[in-house]
Amino acid sequence: MELPREIVVGHDAILNVGDVCKKLKLSGTALIVADSLTKKIAGETVEEILFDAGYNVQISEIDSSNDYEIEKTKEIAEETNADFMLGVGGGKSIDVAKLASTEERIPFLSIPTAASHDGIVSHRASIKKGGKPVSVEAQAPIAVIADTGIIASAPYRLTAAGCGDIISNYTAVKDWELARKLRNTPYSEYAAALSLMTAKIIVDSCDLIKPGLEESARIVVKALVSSGVAMSIAGSSAPASGSEHKFSHALDRIAPEPALHGEQCGVGCIMMMYLHGGDWEKIRDSLKKIGAPTDAKGLNIDEEYIVEALVRAHEINPDRYTILGTGLTREAAEKLASVTGVI
Repeated sequence: MELPREIVVGHDAILNVGDVCKKLKLSGTALIVADSLTKKIAGETVEEILFDAGYNVQISEIDSSNDYEIEKTKEIAEETNADFMLGVGGGKSIDVAKLASTEERIPFLSIPTAASHDGIVSHRASIKKGGKPVSVEAQAPIAVIADTGIIASAPYRLTAAGCGDIISNYTAVKDWELARKLRNTPYSEYAAALSLMTAKIIVDSCDLIKPGLEESARIVVKALVSSGVAMSIAGSSAPASGSEHKFSHALDRIAPEPALHGEQCGVGCIMMMYLHGGDWEKIRDSLKKIGAPTDAKGLNIDEEYIVEALVRAHEINPDRYTILGTGLTREAAEKLASVTGVI
């Protein structure tokens, strides 16, 4: 079970990066992974603080989360004898740092600049292969430093997407429970309870989550951390990834321009909760209050791709059993999307 040893969340939390590294007994060369934007937003601050703390600091500036950027970052790590990495930014910076550090067998710290998904603390990484994202196993960060001032200043769409990713834990856990009953899948009651509590926090706080508010950023970040911890406890992504994630990954494969991961998972959660016979209207209404998409129009994806993704979703990660079973017929998919108002 991999869990972060240090979690710092709050205003100006980024200023603690040097102290956190010292507390973790890290020394030598630090390699920062960031894109051009997040380098300016937070990467240069981290570089300055670590330099003042006595570290040799290098930067790997990336453009995307793909094999090329991972190999480039690994080469920099080897050339500079990096002792640890820090992913500074959104999903791509953290995922590249997560995978590169895993392959280099050095520690990794997560410093998110947005709260768009639970990858900021999980042991999974999303990497583009053939232009489409693929989820792969990696190491979890040994520390998470989330500056709510920086995160609250990020585009609100990212925060709303993070809420969609967390709320989708509701159907992920239902799928996990179903797999335990029908396939005797290994199941952790503690991880499931933590995952559900995390989703409940966001639903119960949906009226409080607004653009530009640090308190909103704090709520979402802490929920994302808890979701990631649930996955670490379970030793798999099952507490936070079920049929709704299969739907999202299917959309990534077929839609010309997919929406954000958390946005698609939120919409998927509405439909999968309907299949489970749960309160799908509450999921939809909570997402609406937060300002996250609840239908094809909100995702800016043609309805035909929604239906096609529903039909093909069961093909994603076939070893994970969900409410989708062996798949939906096209007629059933159309009815599901229609009755829930997604199309």
